[in-house]
Parts: sequence; C-alpha cells; structure tokens
Amino acid sequence: MDIELLRKDMVAAMKAKDKPRKEAISSLISAVKKVAIDEGCRDDIPEEMVNRVILKEMKTVKEQIDTCPDSRADLKAEYQFRYDVISEYAPKLLTAEEVKAILQDKFADVLATKNKGQIMKAVMAELKGKADGKVINQVVAELCQ
Repeated sequence: MDIELLRKDMVAAMKAKDKPRKEAISSLISAVKKVAIDEGCRDDIPEEMVNRVILKEMKTVKEQIDTCPDSRADLKAEYQFRYDVISEYAPKLLTAEEVKAILQDKFADVLATKNKGQIMKAVMAELKGKADGKVINQVVAELCQ
C-alpha cells in the first residue's frame, strides 16, 4: 500500500463530507507517519512499512471491537466501521495452507530440528507482514509434533 493512495482517499472522503471514513484513514496516515519518523525515513516511506502499520492498526481495532461491552452498541459500530475501512487497505495475508507450503519448501532443514523457538525465529523474519503470527505459530506447532 502506498501512502499517497491513503492521502488521495482521505481527500476524497473530505470532499464527500464522509467524516467517519476520513477520520479512519487519517488515523492510519498518522500512525504510518509516526512509525516512519521513529525509524528515520520521514520523506520516502516504503510500502512494506505502510503495510506493517496497517496490519498493526487493524489488530488494535479488532481488539477494541472484542473488548467493547455489548451495552455500547454505538461504540462497537464505530469500531466496526473503522475496522472495515482499514481492512480495505490491508495487504492480503497468507492462509494456513500457504504458510505450511512455504515452511516445508524453504525451511525444511530448520523444521527437521523440531525446535519450535528456532523455527519461529527463522520463519518470522521471512513471513512477517505476509501472514498472521497466530497462523504461523499454529502451523509450526502442528509441524513440530
């Protein structure tokens, strides 16, 4: 995901007077800029970084939805809308089957050790941002048995 696309969509939402959508996209842009400044690349923000931040924000909003009390339906609906907007920009993540195929193909030598910690260390460097960490962990646990 390119940050310029996010900016264009935010401007479009502003012109359409769609305040909730504008706020959701604006929060994404702010989070991306903050991480870019923290990592020292303020001007040219790589797409990998934007994708990583989008996934992190998506996870945060998902936790907000899950922890929101049922009595606050208005707040839950707001969080759900934000989640839906953010998920439009999120990169497609690998499925469990795709992760398993990659592990068996590229990391067969590490899998042979059956050392879960060592496998996760090697695999996460390759698959971070491409697949959900929980999915990777489940597949590794399955393969270590």
